[in-house]
Amino acid sequence: MMTPNERMTSRLGLWLWRFWAMTLKELIQLGRDGLLVFAIAYLFLFDTYMAGNVGMNLNNAVVVVHDADQSAASRELIYRFQPPYFKQGGEVADVRTGQRLLDTGGALVVLDIPPRFEHDLLTGRPTAVQVQVDAANTVLGFLAASYSSQIIGQYGFDQALARLGQSASALENVPIVQSEHRVWYNPNQKDAWFMPLSELLVVITIMSIMLPAAAAVREKERGTIEQLLVTPLSSLQILLPKVVAMTLVILLGTAASLGLVLHGAFDFPMKGSLTLFFTVTALYAFTTAGLGLYIATLARNLAQAALLAILVLMPMIFLSGAWTPPEAMPAGLRQAMYLSPLYHFIEMGYGILLKGAGLDVLWDALLGLALLGMAIFGLGAWRFRRQFG
Repeated sequence: MMTPNERMTSRLGLWLWRFWAMTLKELIQLGRDGLLVFAIAYLFLFDTYMAGNVGMNLNNAVVVVHDADQSAASRELIYRFQPPYFKQGGEVADVRTGQRLLDTGGALVVLDIPPRFEHDLLTGRPTAVQVQVDAANTVLGFLAASYSSQIIGQYGFDQALARLGQSASALENVPIVQSEHRVWYNPNQKDAWFMPLSELLVVITIMSIMLPAAAAVREKERGTIEQLLVTPLSSLQILLPKVVAMTLVILLGTAASLGLVLHGAFDFPMKGSLTLFFTVTALYAFTTAGLGLYIATLARNLAQAALLAILVLMPMIFLSGAWTPPEAMPAGLRQAMYLSPLYHFIEMGYGILLKGAGLDVLWDALLGLALLGMAIFGLGAWRFRRQFG
């Protein structure tokens, strides 16, 4: 006869052995799915790498010029539109040709210099140049207009000084107010630091939902879910290994992306604690998997699961701040952002890796993620146990 403690130890050992066997089974089953393995490698490595190479900075924007003055002053102004922001696209005979290039995408900026431009400058008369910008891409259009305004403004300032017989060095003795900016955390404002990390956090979200959903739906498609239900395994022993196995895969993909892409390819600094980041990532992946489990109970095949996942993912991403700054959203949507687990995960991801912040700063985001995660995972587990328990 075994004592109560021995029976408890035996049951715990049996439970852990079953849990390990089921987790190993999930990993082996995932490894045999070549298409899914390719998708995981593609998203964690190639997709994040592409995100780092597709920035939103103005780079070599084509400028075409209509110079109706053909003077030294106009040529000096044209010369100031130089790389890396602008690239000369030649001259056009009239303004309509420039507008046609804007319509067809042949140029981003058309600089129109009026006749008697130099004469007006030399005689002190007011003059103006026209800058037409293709703002179909609002970000690039705004940057092109801003940089053009700065170039033309500086040119006008230099001309005014020259007419007064002064130089820029003469201003050193004049009391003026200077604006000195200090940019923290990303001083060079590299998109290659912001975009890949943002994409990685979105990829983790996609995988946290899709992998558990795919694992459960595959069981339905192959008919093995009924075989599992007639075994001595409880619904928790069927559910939990799927989530743990997929979380391990996500952590492995995250480590590969951080090491090979963010740090290896883009020299991402990773200032904070990697242990804390991976702990938060494991919590996020584990809890968000509840959505995947819930989807698996509704879908009959993998195609249906993918469509349902899109319906869940899009609101999460749009309300997270990954693609749209929170400040640009209406007040109601800014409040709804707190219901997106990805919003809290992004706050912690950037806080830990870029700012080196700890739990003393990020405790509120961790608390929000934990509360949402428990609700989401509880809902998915309840639905799964109700259908398969």
